[in-house]
Amino acid sequence: MMKIKLMSLLFLSLSIALISCSSDNKDNEFGRIAIQLTDAPFPHDLVAEANVTIFKIEARSKGEGMDENNAPYLLLMEEDMEVNLLDLTNGITATLVDTEVPAGSYDLFRVYVKGVNIVLTDGTVYDLKVPSGSSSGIKVFVEPNIIVDGGLTADLLLDFDVSKSFVAKGNRKDAEGITGFNFKPVIKASNISTSGTLTGNITTLIGEEVTPLEGAQVSIFPEGSDFSEDASIISTFSDETGMYTILGLEAGIYDVVVELIVESETEMIEYKTVTAQGITVLAANKTTEDFVLEVME
Repeated sequence: MMKIKLMSLLFLSLSIALISCSSDNKDNEFGRIAIQLTDAPFPHDLVAEANVTIFKIEARSKGEGMDENNAPYLLLMEEDMEVNLLDLTNGITATLVDTEVPAGSYDLFRVYVKGVNIVLTDGTVYDLKVPSGSSSGIKVFVEPNIIVDGGLTADLLLDFDVSKSFVAKGNRKDAEGITGFNFKPVIKASNISTSGTLTGNITTLIGEEVTPLEGAQVSIFPEGSDFSEDASIISTFSDETGMYTILGLEAGIYDVVVELIVESETEMIEYKTVTAQGITVLAANKTTEDFVLEVME
């Protein structure tokens, strides 16, 4: 009887050990990918909505020794998700994917879109043709590659640049002058674990009162840049509270240029351009940099 009990205990111990090993192996073989969507703001007060429907996302697994032709694609999401990109500005994001994937390296994502349209503030709707996003997907490369470790989550940020993706035709200064839009999708991918956030407020002094400035353009340049338009890494615009936020900046040192011209039917107010050099952005951290603009005499 004692021998039977000992055998039973030994069998139970081995079973628990095997289950534990199996669980550990699974944890090592699989991690998770979480993908957030945001938008570099569109500085056009005539546009109320910039809508896209994302219906599928795939990721390319880049194994050791594989080239781009034989690397397999993994389906991450396949369902219709309608998004007004103008709702996703200054730090607001929407979750597209949060799913389990095999551990490994991923270097390319394909985003499939349809149902693209622009709605002007006067209610005019322009339905746009999708060049290849519905058939072969919009290719989004990630550099450096995003690494998924077993049992951990890798976070990816997709920045859908509306100002570059939706190109107005005709006279952009009034709704009647706009004759349509071309859709040329531009999506930037950032590995959140290796990138940081730059945020702050843009204000001016009216008398002694601090007043927020809306619509100020904040452009990010590599340290020591010549500040030419082509050298800009990314730009954004302050909201009605004067706040700006840029997500997904690779850790490093940057120069920042802030400029603003306010035009109305009766006057034009131009502010002095402000430059801040040597701003350090740390991985997985938030850097705050505020700006005070003065009216140019």
